Amino acid sequence: MGSAPSADFFQPLRADDPAVVGGYRLAAVLGAGGMGKVYLSYTPGGRPIALKVIRPEFGGDPEFRRRFQQEVRAAERVQGLYTAPVIDSDTEGTQPWLATAYVPGPSLAHAVARHGALPVRSVLLLTVGVAEALHVIHGAGIVHRDLKPANVLLASDGPRVIDFGIARAADSTALTSTGVSVGTPAFMAPEQASAGTVTPATDVFALGQIAAFSAIGASVFGDGPSHAVLYRIVHEDPDLSALPEQLRPVVTRCLSRDPADRPTLTEIIELCNAASEVPLRQGGDWLPRDVAGSLTERLRLPAPMPDPALAPTPTPTEVSPQPPAQAAAPVPAAPGYTPTDVAAAPTQAAPGAVPPGYRTPPPYARPSYPQPSYPQPSYAPGHSTPPPFHAQGFVPGPPAPPRPQRTGLIVIGAVAAAVVGLVVLGSLLPDGSDKGGGDKASGAAQKRPDPQPVSYQGIEVPQNHQVMFADNPPRPAEEPTGAGVLYGHADLFYYRDTLFGDEKFGTTNGKLVLLNNSEKGSLETCRAVTRFTEKIGLDQLTDGSQVCVLSKAGHITLATFRGRSGVKEETRFITVDLTVWRNAEAAAKG
Repeated sequence: MGSAPSADFFQPLRADDPAVVGGYRLAAVLGAGGMGKVYLSYTPGGRPIALKVIRPEFGGDPEFRRRFQQEVRAAERVQGLYTAPVIDSDTEGTQPWLATAYVPGPSLAHAVARHGALPVRSVLLLTVGVAEALHVIHGAGIVHRDLKPANVLLASDGPRVIDFGIARAADSTALTSTGVSVGTPAFMAPEQASAGTVTPATDVFALGQIAAFSAIGASVFGDGPSHAVLYRIVHEDPDLSALPEQLRPVVTRCLSRDPADRPTLTEIIELCNAASEVPLRQGGDWLPRDVAGSLTERLRLPAPMPDPALAPTPTPTEVSPQPPAQAAAPVPAAPGYTPTDVAAAPTQAAPGAVPPGYRTPPPYARPSYPQPSYPQPSYAPGHSTPPPFHAQGFVPGPPAPPRPQRTGLIVIGAVAAAVVGLVVLGSLLPDGSDKGGGDKASGAAQKRPDPQPVSYQGIEVPQNHQVMFADNPPRPAEEPTGAGVLYGHADLFYYRDTLFGDEKFGTTNGKLVLLNNSEKGSLETCRAVTRFTEKIGLDQLTDGSQVCVLSKAGHITLATFRGRSGVKEETRFITVDLTVWRNAEAAAKG
């Protein structure tokens, strides 16, 4: 539950992200996955935490809630040196969540993707650290089930294993039984991939894969569609040709197809020590210099967004209207403090200066969540703090002198002007004219016209890609936050599960309506139909099928399906024609 494998590991909160979860004010998005979304927040004492909010689809499943509560209680007992401990949780709320200690380090997946394979000594220290973590996790009665490079974070003093036990909560729920797989295929054990049997030895197989991945920089069972990788895991031997010789004994035994032939965690630590020329001791130099350098970036944490409702509002009574004759010199204030009893200096304030006597809000107004003591960077777009809650350089002046009273003359002049105006207006109106027509014309002028449609022909959308209607032209792309198109913010996506062969044409940012043959695709039709859904199976579509897409952003699109490609599975795509009416919902409400 740390940073996602992305260079932008602190992503700004989006409009649909909550501001507060369980009393924790959120500061940034750390990542997203199949189970939910992970945010950065802080404890009341200022310690950073990673807070994972479970997807609503899982939270609404009673069996998931029951298992999730069991797994969280078990995870709270895990307090190993190589795990991220559970700090807080809510398993009974509308949307379950749990919080763990924030680990300021990249995931193994991110580190290898950016910097390549690790040296042998780093791999050995990584392996013994994960083995110790699994020893504590298994001791609490938990099998990880989803041990993979993305769930191993690289801290300055050794690895940290995260997300232990959560995969079990999702296993065999109503949601997963309909096609959502639990576990990452490339790092599953043979028994997990074939029969679904899971034991502590299943995690040992995954540990062998992780050790090989970190030393080679790739999976030993290759890449490609999920079902092809799973077939190789169950029926073929791993490719260890590029594995350094010192690592072969431990990796080979961990990757035994029979769980009974795999080593215990104690044996793994002994094998790693035997393979090392010097005693294995964790320290600040366990990682290569380029990987260690990326840890510093993750210590520059963004602060929580302040709550405007809690910022004190300045009042004019706090300002001294007349400065004293002998003004005291301004007293420097400590960071975070704002003196309220400093007399106003008899000099002109600099542009943007705070008027004497005004209180400026602290960086984080909620008293129970003070600003952490970590170095604070310049805020990226989306993380900017609001301007100080006071008037810039404003000092109230003396009241204006009363105006002389000329009531009699003003009333007489107003009456005369009104009479003259009515006479002139009456002379301009033709006989029989509609005196109320002006109001009707004004109302008609205020109604916004319908937007003009923009058409795009032959857009090819690869599998697991999305399209946003605000783009001109719409360009297929992967979900930018790493959430995947099923859980991202797509106006329109094409998803294909290579393991189960499930193909969907859908949206996560609005609603769809598949038109009947008798319905003519148009703006009026798309506004009128109400058979809403979010996903349509490709088996329901034929060449020429029309689908209305109504996005939350207000765009309405008529998507005409033109078929799918017949090439290799990994390069499948669908072709659609799009007619987009941008901001059409606003026009409909005008």
